[in-house]
Amino acid sequence: MGFQFQYFYFVWLLGGLFILFVLFLLVKRWKRITRRKIGDPALVKEMITRYSPRRFSFKFLLICLAFSFGVLAVMSLRKPSGNDGIQRKGIDVVFALDLSGSMLATDIAPNRLEKAKQFISQMIAAMPNNRIGLIWFAGKAFVQMPISSDHSAAQMFVEDASPDLIPAKGTVIGDALEESLKAFGEREAKYKAVILISDGEDHDIKAIQLSKDLSLRGLMVNTVGIGSPQGVYLPDDSTGGHKKDPETGKEIISKLNETELKQIAENTNGIYVHLNNINDAVKKINTSLSHIDKKVTGDIDLMDFSYYYWIFAGLMCLLLILEQLLPEGKRD
Repeated sequence: MGFQFQYFYFVWLLGGLFILFVLFLLVKRWKRITRRKIGDPALVKEMITRYSPRRFSFKFLLICLAFSFGVLAVMSLRKPSGNDGIQRKGIDVVFALDLSGSMLATDIAPNRLEKAKQFISQMIAAMPNNRIGLIWFAGKAFVQMPISSDHSAAQMFVEDASPDLIPAKGTVIGDALEESLKAFGEREAKYKAVILISDGEDHDIKAIQLSKDLSLRGLMVNTVGIGSPQGVYLPDDSTGGHKKDPETGKEIISKLNETELKQIAENTNGIYVHLNNINDAVKKINTSLSHIDKKVTGDIDLMDFSYYYWIFAGLMCLLLILEQLLPEGKRD
């Protein structure tokens, strides 16, 4: 890999040259109009005897060059130093974690959420060659961490995961799948997989249909169910008792909905795992992921670069100083 611009998308700033050119033409037009207003050509010639149109145009050229070098400095020219980055053979994996209130149920010790976090941590540790992304969801879904090779950051985000991060109540698995696809940032979903961890309490028809669409795009979704099918009462920290339905006043029982999670996995050629033993679950999911064709890529996040923006910044400053020192008029 040779020279490249780190922020190539800033190339649009070079459109500012057009604005400068328009201003240059307007100033020249203003000068012509001003000369005409004075009237007497002989007087005008005497007044501007030292004025040099060529120097005026040259100073404008210096400003344009300085502006161009400034844009190139912002774009940050760089080149890999040493090797071209670590070559790895892996896939991109997004973990979609349910942070709804029902994940605090204690039918699996210490509770569903903590068990899920332990599972994700072990999964991340077991896939050093894969890039990781994190999606948190409850009543809405959002990207907690984009696809990255920074496993340490991923582990920190997992440790801090809490229902308090998402005020919206509920469980929208369909939205979580949509955000997962967006996180990959590509139209084609080959070499990519989602690991969805939830108690499945949403009965979302949208999620079932979306999983069929994801399968057509090559995305595998492995689902991990957490909780017990028979259910358990949800704790209410405010009362010390159990949460109650605000409409009926009955105590809420949260049950694992395996049917939907199994259907999503089946539709995308993934597998469903009921999370009891973490080590077994990790082994089964990794076996499923091994069926995805892997690709060898240079991980740009792990490369060391030499940066050359300072050259363009220096040239910009030099040209601006030169433009200021250069007189617009002729010397005597």
